[in-house]
Amino acid sequence: MQARRGVFSLSIYNDARYETLNAEIAASMRRVKPGGHPYTRLAPGCLITTLYWKHWPCLFPQHGPGRKHERKIELADWQREIVRERPGRFLRGLFHSDGCRFTNWTEKIIAGRRKRYEYPRYFFSNSSPDIIGLCTWALDLLKIEWRMARPNAVSVARREAVARLDEHVGPKS
Repeated sequence: MQARRGVFSLSIYNDARYETLNAEIAASMRRVKPGGHPYTRLAPGCLITTLYWKHWPCLFPQHGPGRKHERKIELADWQREIVRERPGRFLRGLFHSDGCRFTNWTEKIIAGRRKRYEYPRYFFSNSSPDIIGLCTWALDLLKIEWRMARPNAVSVARREAVARLDEHVGPKS
């Protein structure tokens, strides 16, 4: 959002329960803008971390008017290079913002008896096909197997793929 004199604000809304992640958000803002002082405020169920800076549009050229799923979202060449170097960090941000890790289950009949199986699974959903494409591109960079569960949702469910994604995403805390 643009404020007075060409200064922009970046506000990140995150669940207030994730204290470690919220501290990491503020620390990241300070690293990106040395000398910056992000401030936080509480809203129902969330903590909002905000930092003002004239150069946010330089770092986020994708920003623009309208809903993100109704406009083109592309990474600039320099951003693509960063993601190629650190796809796990990119995926961590995506899954922590628009994804989840949960225990899925299914039932099968084995020798005439119903047996329940549980297994961990990652799910990422977003209304922007461009953002879905960036997620699957980063998963491919790490050779993590995925499939489309719906047109707007990516599923990572195979044991090896979940273990590999666990190395990069980790729990929200």
